[in-house]
Amino acid sequence: MAKVKVFNVDKKPVGEVDLPDTVFGVKVNEALVHQVVVAQLAGRRQGTASTKTKAEVRGGGRKPFKQKGTGRARQGSSRSPLLVGGGAAHGPKPRDYTQKVPRKVARGALRSALSDRLASKHLVVIDTLKLKEAKTKEMHDLLVNRFGMDKALIIDMDNREVSLGVRNLKNHKYLKTQGTNVYDIIRHEWLVLSKDAALALGERLAP
Repeated sequence: MAKVKVFNVDKKPVGEVDLPDTVFGVKVNEALVHQVVVAQLAGRRQGTASTKTKAEVRGGGRKPFKQKGTGRARQGSSRSPLLVGGGAAHGPKPRDYTQKVPRKVARGALRSALSDRLASKHLVVIDTLKLKEAKTKEMHDLLVNRFGMDKALIIDMDNREVSLGVRNLKNHKYLKTQGTNVYDIIRHEWLVLSKDAALALGERLAP
């Protein structure tokens, strides 16, 4: 078990929490993390890009000019990819970019990402993420002024105040515990967990 300091919202130590080494202390597997991040980003692609082939472009049924005697290369249709207004050769068609990631691989990559943040001392556990008001100014004061975090991912149980306070901050993001993912963890320099979220992740990701 790794003992991690727990702070309150004023950055004062209020205790410690035991985080399992099997989740927060594993050896970082960069290849696994890379595989899952690529799959995540691929899954976000719409895959709606589409072009028309020579057969799908309207018109072009008549031979544009006679076969011989013009000095030009022979053409059978004015909708050839070689001509202006013609179809696209090997253009994109709607497709699904989703990559299937085995559950064990996804969980292993998530453990690596969490372990990396703890090992680099960029993981902060806060006892209770309670704001005076659900305002951007309050959240900015907490993250930037008190804890000195320019780019942080905040993970907590369902917390409406934090959600509202963070949504207008460009470099910070809030996720519910269930939405914890590898890409957002490595995209942000700091990882902020509520004590409940840290314990829930430790329990959920235990091998």
